[in-house]
Amino acid sequence: MALTESYMLPLGTQAPFFKLPNVVLGIEQSLDELKGAHGTLVVFMCNHCPYVIHLLEGIIQTAGEFSKKGISTIAISSNSTDTHPQDGPEEMKKLAESKHFSFPYLYDKSQEIAHSYQAACTPDFYLFDASLKLFYRGRYDNSRPGNDMPVSGKELHQAADLMLSKRQMPEPQYPSMGCNIKWHSGNSPEDRF
Repeated sequence: MALTESYMLPLGTQAPFFKLPNVVLGIEQSLDELKGAHGTLVVFMCNHCPYVIHLLEGIIQTAGEFSKKGISTIAISSNSTDTHPQDGPEEMKKLAESKHFSFPYLYDKSQEIAHSYQAACTPDFYLFDASLKLFYRGRYDNSRPGNDMPVSGKELHQAADLMLSKRQMPEPQYPSMGCNIKWHSGNSPEDRF
């Protein structure tokens, strides 16, 4: 488990398009189908990461609160199942059903979507406005496994409130931190570029 910070995709970036399989429904769904009327939260996550597990109940709660505000949540796992079979579609479906996800959990087998978002860690959060322009990319809050800080989602929720009220997001935005995405052999950003 290598502690990794997000790459911090530039603010204002247009959300890269995707169409990926929803592991629960067994159908492919696109960003255009799933986006929210007032915003869209894309979360790169997985099943096994202790940082995701630490925040998971908070993420589930946030997704419910955001949906009432017209912000949809989309979770994507891009981890290689060669090294982490517990992050594959069958186990993803089990987790989504056991935790009653109110949001889609999509599988990025090729890892192309992770690359297009410059996702680096799990969890990695991207909040887009109604026009799918990046408003916030950063951490959920400052809680980490073992640091005794309560899980609040304060920073992500503040960003959403500012976005909905058409105000500027204050800097700095602190990067998310977590386990590195488990890349297929030869597919990590360092290998590709």
